[in-house]
Amino acid sequence: MSKVHVALQPTATEHALTRLAARRKIEFMHRLLKLGLAAALWIALAGFAVHAQDKDKDKKEEESPAPETWDRWKYVNPGPAKSVEIGNFYLKKGKLKAALSRFEEASQTNPHYAPAQLGLGKVYERMGHKQKALDAYQHYLDELPSAKDAEDAKDAQSAVARLKRETGR
Repeated sequence: MSKVHVALQPTATEHALTRLAARRKIEFMHRLLKLGLAAALWIALAGFAVHAQDKDKDKKEEESPAPETWDRWKYVNPGPAKSVEIGNFYLKKGKLKAALSRFEEASQTNPHYAPAQLGLGKVYERMGHKQKALDAYQHYLDELPSAKDAEDAKDAQSAVARLKRETGR
């Protein structure tokens, strides 16, 4: 037996549905195109606005003096007590260079601030700079305002004695 292939013709309803689907696709593509054009136009206008703002900013920068800008970013020393507090934090974390920087800052701000000298002694000792540690501890003990404070500084006194033995002083 031979098979007969019959080509089915679409009915009028199917043909109408196909035309409707094609029309909807075309309408959708038109909407999409309009939306794309609107987005491109919006981006272009935003770019022009930013460019115009940059030109205005450049004019303002030329008019305003630079020192006003720099004053806002100028480093302000927090004072010896806060510097020592931060230095002790770094010392506990094992960040010796950062701690040394803060203790030196406190010492430069107030050379007679005993806690800064104690911090310097601790850092120098942990870094292996025995002579510098000895000098800092000695300076700390010399700067203490009262005998009571000196009594409380037994750790520093024992460190001075030990470092003197180690350095041969």
